[in-house]
Amino acid sequence: MNEPFLDEKRKKIALLIDGDNAQPALIDKIMAEAGKYGLITIRRIYGDWTTVNMSGWKHTLHDNAIQPIQQFRYTVGKNSTDSAMIIDAMDILYNHLVDGFCIVSSDSDYTRLATRIREMGFFVMGVGKRTTPKAFVNACHMFIYTENLAPKSRAPQQQHGRKKEPRRSETREAREEREDKEERAEAPRKYDPIPLLKAAFDMAMGEDGWAELGMIGGYLRQLDPGFDSRTFGFRQLSGLIRSYADLFETRYQELEGRTDVFVKMKEEKTEA
Repeated sequence: MNEPFLDEKRKKIALLIDGDNAQPALIDKIMAEAGKYGLITIRRIYGDWTTVNMSGWKHTLHDNAIQPIQQFRYTVGKNSTDSAMIIDAMDILYNHLVDGFCIVSSDSDYTRLATRIREMGFFVMGVGKRTTPKAFVNACHMFIYTENLAPKSRAPQQQHGRKKEPRRSETREAREEREDKEERAEAPRKYDPIPLLKAAFDMAMGEDGWAELGMIGGYLRQLDPGFDSRTFGFRQLSGLIRSYADLFETRYQELEGRTDVFVKMKEEKTEA
């Protein structure tokens, strides 16, 4: 007897890429991000494939089974890719072929499309550069900046001409904290996340003064769809929270084989 198809109950995602505003080198990471929220059943990339600048996509399309959609540029200097992509997105939307969309572009022309998808009750995420207009970012449920996906060049750490060996005796938590510090040193903070962290904590806080970390993360996305702990050099939100030990206290709770993290804001000390 054949086993049932395991992906039937997973949400289906349509990955739509603006070839003029995306990087072939990051497609694997982009698909991994979109894959966190569902099964990518539709994979399309739009552009004028008669131009030289689209040639870099050739091997990437074959390796990832992405369907290229041809869109000629009828006028020099005009990008007609967005129109074709928007039309296809609306067809997919109204035929209920998927449960959500991943729009890969830094172009503000997709703001209304993202808004319309969200209004229809479908999930929508965006992927683009940090220069993406805020209107497009806020129109999505979440927005991933490509700068957080690009591989970071890390020089080998040496001490007296020898590479540092892993510390075998350190605990998992200590190792993660040490790695977070190393990553943070390479990615200086662009802006102060404390106001957003405090606001999300207030929204998630229970009557006992503690808030579950997952709920804080969800409210952070509501407050700023582009919020990402990787922007500040941390792979996970827990690392970012721990870096503000003077503001937040954390505790761990084992429950049904998993570890839940809870956060509490420390009381501000007042001078007498």
